[in-house]
Amino acid sequence: MNGASRRIAFLAAAGICLRATAASAYIGPGAGFAFLGSFVFILGGMLLAVVALLTLPARILLARLRGRKAFRRAAAERVVIVGLDGLDPALASGWMREGKLPNLSALAAEGCFSPLATSNPPISPVAWSSFITGSNPGKHNVFDFLMPDRRNCLPALSSASIEPTRRTLRLGRLRVPLGKPTIRLLRKGVPFWRILGEHGIRSVVLKVPITFPPERFRGMLLSGLCAPDLKGSQGTFAFYTTADPPAGSVTGGCRVRLEGDGPVFETRISGPRDPYGRGFDLSIPMRIEVDAARGLARLRIAGRSHTVRAGTLSDWIPLVFRAPLGTRVRGIAQFFLKQVAPRVELYLSPVNIDPENPALPVSHPRVYASYLAKVVGPFATLGLPQDTWALNEGILTDDAFLQQAYRIHDRLEEIFFHSLKRMRRGMLCCVFDTTDAVQHEFWRYMADGHPALKGGEPPPGPPVIEQLYRRMDGLIGRVRAALGPDDVLMVVSDHGFTLFKRCVNLNRWLFENGYLALKDGASSCGDWFEGVDWERTRAYGFGLSGLYLNLKGRESRGTVTPSEAGALKREIAGRLAGLRDVAGGAEAVAAVYDTAAVYAGPYVENAPDLVVGYAPGFRCSWESVTGRVGAQVFSDNDKAWSADHCIDHRFVPGVFFCSRPAAAEAPRIVDIGPTVLDLFGVAPPAHMDGRPLGVAGKGMRNG
Repeated sequence: MNGASRRIAFLAAAGICLRATAASAYIGPGAGFAFLGSFVFILGGMLLAVVALLTLPARILLARLRGRKAFRRAAAERVVIVGLDGLDPALASGWMREGKLPNLSALAAEGCFSPLATSNPPISPVAWSSFITGSNPGKHNVFDFLMPDRRNCLPALSSASIEPTRRTLRLGRLRVPLGKPTIRLLRKGVPFWRILGEHGIRSVVLKVPITFPPERFRGMLLSGLCAPDLKGSQGTFAFYTTADPPAGSVTGGCRVRLEGDGPVFETRISGPRDPYGRGFDLSIPMRIEVDAARGLARLRIAGRSHTVRAGTLSDWIPLVFRAPLGTRVRGIAQFFLKQVAPRVELYLSPVNIDPENPALPVSHPRVYASYLAKVVGPFATLGLPQDTWALNEGILTDDAFLQQAYRIHDRLEEIFFHSLKRMRRGMLCCVFDTTDAVQHEFWRYMADGHPALKGGEPPPGPPVIEQLYRRMDGLIGRVRAALGPDDVLMVVSDHGFTLFKRCVNLNRWLFENGYLALKDGASSCGDWFEGVDWERTRAYGFGLSGLYLNLKGRESRGTVTPSEAGALKREIAGRLAGLRDVAGGAEAVAAVYDTAAVYAGPYVENAPDLVVGYAPGFRCSWESVTGRVGAQVFSDNDKAWSADHCIDHRFVPGVFFCSRPAAAEAPRIVDIGPTVLDLFGVAPPAHMDGRPLGVAGKGMRNG
């Protein structure tokens, strides 16, 4: 995920509290929060609970009868899908040959193993949406992390939108929202687990990307990638320091200056936007008492003391933000004390929505997150909880990042195995994104002379990515041991990985070639096209791979007529494809795709006009992603984020392992959902682009 995707503006939300009782907050991506506390709502909830209790025996009996009927045609009792985001087939194959991944090797020998064709572009929200729906982006409407608002070219999250209530009640200085916001999932299409549910087969879906807000279906779901933090962003950390310069912004977070000589510092923790229109963020006072001699600090937050030790990530710490009318917004966060001398440096993770007291529904049913928190303890609810930007900015150390990543992973493993143990029949799907986050950040140690290795820094101990793959292999071993002969295990990744060494500023290329114009003779512009002359601009780059025409009738200041669009697309694609780096002459752009030709479905009109397929080693520059025209087309990537997959889809397939043989060759990510349906005897619907892979029935295994 890129830095641009971590910015989402807050929107207002919610229902009025008629009494001054404690209320539950409700925050959407970029949302304020809602609270419900009226007698009518409480009475209604109590009546529904009584009705549900009285009808429970009958509903259980009906569910069992329906379940028995549903499984008469099934070729499996359970289908378990372990998603290992970004697991690369070339790396996996190499380490399997060396005997380092025995469980994946055994799985391949027992059933099958193949590269898995990914989506175009191979960006996680796009690929996992194709997995969920069994269809191409033209049918599921997700084309990148971000999409442009065609009125002003400002960014909007591609997965969800919020329409706030416009009605408010003024109570003195307070503006009390009346009603709740409309939170919409922008991903279209029908998840294959909903189709299973319609045929009486229950599913448990854990941390699959683009499942926020959660949809209703026959089963349970915990939202994944693109679920927001408590501030409504995609992850905003804080960094408290006594160092100069004083407070200032850093990408993905903020720097907070600790004033005074210590050893005691008074500061605040910033939380969600005030819901009552007072124009500031809610916050909590925090007292930091530094004990330099012992290498620790004591944090005093809301009357409770927490000890954090230098070099060790803290446990989850509860945070409660208070607002008028008894409103409380609950979150959880972790601290990392980077050092206590010669200066104090303290990292605060993005404040996650507290799963035990969720401020917005991050699960279906809503109580499911609370139940899991009671069972396994607090866990990350943020869509991308590993703080890659804090590592990019030098806020977190390599070791701190790995501590964070593996703690998050271990807790998700607990949730996964808890679910597996209790599910006798049905489908269980869990996506572990540690494989994606760690590869993004640590590939630099596998590449000679990567620009991110400033001063030739040595790798942090054992090979991190090899250890990552071996750790995931151990996970697969434990899963295999828990399954029976009538169960099917699939291991799937949405894409692979490759080196990211050089940046391509697509908007700079468009500027130099006369397709994008700037005002007042300028040669560069700021974020989100600040300074672009739209009256003379014909095309612009947006997001990680998209190129858009400035089309009349679609963009607010369009210059290209629909009759000119086809020729202009062909011209740009012809000139851009095969673009070579000025340093060394390597090919930077392998292909440019016309989305009208490669997508099909009702949402093609929302797609970029062209998708740029970068060659291995290259990717869209950090500047260009945020709509900035930089000083040059090519530049070094000097960030820890040293590997990527946002390139031509042909170079980064995912993986497909299955515990049973599959008849079809060349599997695609859109084929997984139809294959699961087929295993349960359900015919895939005609709107799916994927097809069943012909996985063998019960008892049919190799050997």
